[in-house]
Amino acid sequence: MDKKQKWAPGLEGVLLILLSHMAAGLEVPLDPKVLEGLPQPPTITLQSPKDYIFDPRDKIVIQCEAKGNPHPSFSWTRNGTNFDVETDSKVVMKPYSGTLEIDISGEKAEAYEGTYQCTASNEHGKALTNNIVIRQSRSPLWSKEKNEAIQVQKGSPLVLHCRPPAGLPPPVIFWMDHNFQRVPLDNRVTQALNGDLYFSNVLPEDTRSNYICYARFYHTQTIQQKDPISVTVLTNNPKGERRPGFMWPVGEMSTKMVLRGETLELECIAEGLPTPEVMWQKDGGRLPSGRTSFHEFKKTLTIIDVNEDDAGDYRCTATNKLGSVHHIIKVTVKAAPFWISAPRNLILAPNETGILTCRVNGNPKPKINWFVNGRSFKDFYEDNGPKVEEDTIILSNVQSGSSAVFQCNASNEFGYLLANAFVSVLAEPPRILTPANKVYLVIMNNPALLHCASFGSPIPAITWFKDGQTNIKNSDPYVIHENGTLEINMAQPMHSGKYTCTATNNLGFKENHVFLEVKEPTRILTQPKYRVVQRGMSALFECKVKHDSSLIINISWLKDNGELPDDQRFEVDDESLTIRDVTEEDAGTYTCITNTILDQDSASAMLTVVEATPTPTIVLEKPDPPTDLELTDQMERSVRLTWIPGDENNSPIQNFLIEYMDMLHQPGVWVNLTEVPGTSTTAQLQLSPYVYYMFRVRAQNDVGYSDPSIPSAQYRTNPSAPDENPTNVKGVGTEPGNLVISWKPLTGFQSNGPGLEYKVMWRQKDVEDDWTSMNVGNNSQLTVTQTPTYVPYEIKVQAFNDYGNGPEPAVVTGFSGEDLPLSPPDGVKVTVPNSTLAEVQWDPVSNPSIRGELKGYRVYYRRVRGQHDSQEEAEQQEQVLTFSGNRTEAMLPDLQPYSVYNVFVTVVNNKGEGPPSPNKTFETPEGVPGPPSFLNTMDHGLDTLTLKWGPPLSNNGHLTGYTLIYHPVNTTNELGPAKKKFFPANVTTITLDSLNASMLYKFYLNAETRKGPGPNITKEAYTAIDTAVPNRQVDIATQGWFIGLMCAIALLILVLLIVCFIKRNKGGKYPVKEKEDAHQDPEIQPMKEDDGTFGEYSDTEDHKPLKGSRTPSNGTVRRDESDDSLVDYGEGGDGQFNEDGSFIGQYSGKKEKDTHEGNESSEAPSPVNAMNSFV
Repeated sequence: MDKKQKWAPGLEGVLLILLSHMAAGLEVPLDPKVLEGLPQPPTITLQSPKDYIFDPRDKIVIQCEAKGNPHPSFSWTRNGTNFDVETDSKVVMKPYSGTLEIDISGEKAEAYEGTYQCTASNEHGKALTNNIVIRQSRSPLWSKEKNEAIQVQKGSPLVLHCRPPAGLPPPVIFWMDHNFQRVPLDNRVTQALNGDLYFSNVLPEDTRSNYICYARFYHTQTIQQKDPISVTVLTNNPKGERRPGFMWPVGEMSTKMVLRGETLELECIAEGLPTPEVMWQKDGGRLPSGRTSFHEFKKTLTIIDVNEDDAGDYRCTATNKLGSVHHIIKVTVKAAPFWISAPRNLILAPNETGILTCRVNGNPKPKINWFVNGRSFKDFYEDNGPKVEEDTIILSNVQSGSSAVFQCNASNEFGYLLANAFVSVLAEPPRILTPANKVYLVIMNNPALLHCASFGSPIPAITWFKDGQTNIKNSDPYVIHENGTLEINMAQPMHSGKYTCTATNNLGFKENHVFLEVKEPTRILTQPKYRVVQRGMSALFECKVKHDSSLIINISWLKDNGELPDDQRFEVDDESLTIRDVTEEDAGTYTCITNTILDQDSASAMLTVVEATPTPTIVLEKPDPPTDLELTDQMERSVRLTWIPGDENNSPIQNFLIEYMDMLHQPGVWVNLTEVPGTSTTAQLQLSPYVYYMFRVRAQNDVGYSDPSIPSAQYRTNPSAPDENPTNVKGVGTEPGNLVISWKPLTGFQSNGPGLEYKVMWRQKDVEDDWTSMNVGNNSQLTVTQTPTYVPYEIKVQAFNDYGNGPEPAVVTGFSGEDLPLSPPDGVKVTVPNSTLAEVQWDPVSNPSIRGELKGYRVYYRRVRGQHDSQEEAEQQEQVLTFSGNRTEAMLPDLQPYSVYNVFVTVVNNKGEGPPSPNKTFETPEGVPGPPSFLNTMDHGLDTLTLKWGPPLSNNGHLTGYTLIYHPVNTTNELGPAKKKFFPANVTTITLDSLNASMLYKFYLNAETRKGPGPNITKEAYTAIDTAVPNRQVDIATQGWFIGLMCAIALLILVLLIVCFIKRNKGGKYPVKEKEDAHQDPEIQPMKEDDGTFGEYSDTEDHKPLKGSRTPSNGTVRRDESDDSLVDYGEGGDGQFNEDGSFIGQYSGKKEKDTHEGNESSEAPSPVNAMNSFV
């Protein structure tokens, strides 16, 4: 269609105004009877990919197929100019097709490289393929380069570069030796994405003279190789262990761009010794599950089908025992254009309005250009064409003869999309494509689908009738689909009959008749039962079937899911299988299968063959399920259910459990209804309105419940008004000026009928107003607006349906929405009972000003400054106390004395706080000061000490001075007489004289105000040592460590005495001589000869006198308590024989030696003596 097209102008708002007249996209049916004589613009059905790489040894085949009526003709362009295929003997176009075959044998293949585009044309428009880029595959030779032999020290990193030639498409790289053995790759040796070979650290076994890089080119099936590389690993100066470092990529950060939908490959190759392990993570997120994989021993991270969420920072970490190193790869995701919604073909009737949309996305955002029949939109229509709004074309008031093919081209720097969509302007009366008088057969309680496929322009409206009279509406149980199909969700016998569908548009009317027959389901009433039969006897399996009489039934039997054996012993009758002269081979599972052309049913039972035995023990089993459920005495809200009990299986039935399923409201869910005694086979069931009931029965005996019976026929109760109203009715305001009324809705079972809605009523409480009401359907809340702020409302919610109202509902009270309080508390007063406590009082805020539920009051207070300060302190934080309820007073604790405070009060409701009351300022009286900030001693003289202190951090009033009390401390840590001194407030340093030399003093210092003294600070210090005066000696007997040591030694001696006593009483011996012979080394004797102590408890360091230690002034030397030996506790001083003749007198001699040596040793000094020796 080359001539200029004219379109009738439309209104600017036609898109929204004429939606009801807008035709949906409609594919022309492929039914040949419909296509006959029906015009259709071309549609591309097959084309080659955008990027076509060909093997120069093969033919070039560029595909271009299209459909249309009349059948399209085809033309080609190459590199933007017309390509006349008839003038080139090497090029052939297939008949009735646009596909080109180019024979390049004996020709230069480069001559046919270029960009090709196919156009399919008929009198109704032109459709275009993508631009198809034809390129020849190439496998160039490796560039010549000289590879020098490489020598590298053991442990060093190494990179062998491949640098393959650029092929089309790129080659596959791998490393081998001259014997075509692949170089083994592992965590230490890695091949990078660019083909280079990386060694994290080389080993002597890496030495070889023929590392060869190979490149395999896919299309040409050729392999090129690089010249061998020789590598020698030296061991004379090996490189030691080291932290990891990245060989690739370099630096701390790199970038990577990937297109949406492509595969992202990131790699990190590290060197180090030991060989590092590489781990990956995404900063601020997780690696996408299901799309992430690791390769090359986790050195390569691969994410397939990339999307925008995959952008971000990817961190690879290389770690060995000496440390780790990180590298961040910043990944950005761009996108070539991709479809959100491609334009669809439109079939419009004259004067109709349609829309073509071309919705794409990409990064950067794609630019959309429209073309018509291959020409630019502006060139085709000049100034009088359809309206274009970015990705949408609005076709208004289309006219006959204006059919065309529109092309949408969306492009950005990464690619483009091209889509064809035709607009065919047709005026066709309706046609019904479904065969006439078709009979649909369906089993009861299954869906039925009656088709009414149609075609016409404008699109015909479909209407259904039953039995030529009833106009079927789109409501339960009928659903009319957009394509005209009528669905009955659960077919019943009453739905059988003649159905008529009509197709109507402004050009005509067409009708078609179809028939629906609803058949009874096929059921096995008596199922085969488990049989235990003695060998040689007969086995009988029953299979009684009920089916629709109009359907032909077929019954077959299977053994272990296979055919029955071809044996005359197996006799198949209409309702049974008999096996005569049973053998062991006959044991197995037998299945009865009954089927019609519409449905089938099956049941199985096992056969066990046993030897002839005495009467077997009775086996108790759960009962078989009841059968033949029947509904009688059908009333509005009741029905009688009758059944036949199954086999008790040797245990009497105790009761029957009746269950129901509501097919309308809860299909598939079985609910317990009632139980009846086991002697009953019928029950009168109380029912609810508007329920599609199905019943089943379970029998129970001592073993348990049977399997459920086959469900009964469906029983529908008639609808009625609701019996109850919704519960949990509430009224709560969520915003100022509204009231949200909510309730728990009734279930479908409780609705009692269709059209369930709720009548919501409300009025302001204590105001003589009428009830306001609103009906709400399919919701559980209603928001009332423009209500006063926080006022009570009376609320009622009543259920109703198409059959009437529920009972009178109860009244509940709710409140409308709250707002922030209007007024602050008035009359704020402050009383200060003491220097750290204040009492705040205020007048309550009136209820109208609160404008909500009173939650309490908040008291804000802040210390402004001290009374002695002239400027406000900037860093004082405001404090707040919250008091719930209608409080009018509050206590402010922990105040700082002698300070100025500000206080204000707010009222609080559920919405928040009201405005603050005016600031109230109050002062706290003077208090006692804090302790001095520090107390230090300096200038230690023989009889003088200098004290220095700092003023309190908190004066809490006017500081009047400081009081110092100090005591000498004697050697027993007792305090001597106290001395007291008072200093003015401006004194912070004092030197004390007339003190004792080498004496410990304890000092107490506090500050005072007019209110009294504050807490003190303490300090201990020594005066200087008088070298002429002996060190103070501490009484060792009063030291805790000494007392503990003595207790431990006494306990050990007591244990040894007890052991000796037990040994002697038992007549035991002391093999002293044997021990001496066995332990010739005196160092491991039980008693050390040098100090008389027990070997395992002695500490040689404890017996070494400290430098500067002195003998006590009384001149006595105390022997160490550990010098005691067993002879001190014997029966005499001389050696004696025991009852058994063993001689223990050897310990007496030992004692003499220990005593002698102990008298020569000096007393071990205590820690106090050691300290005094250095003072």
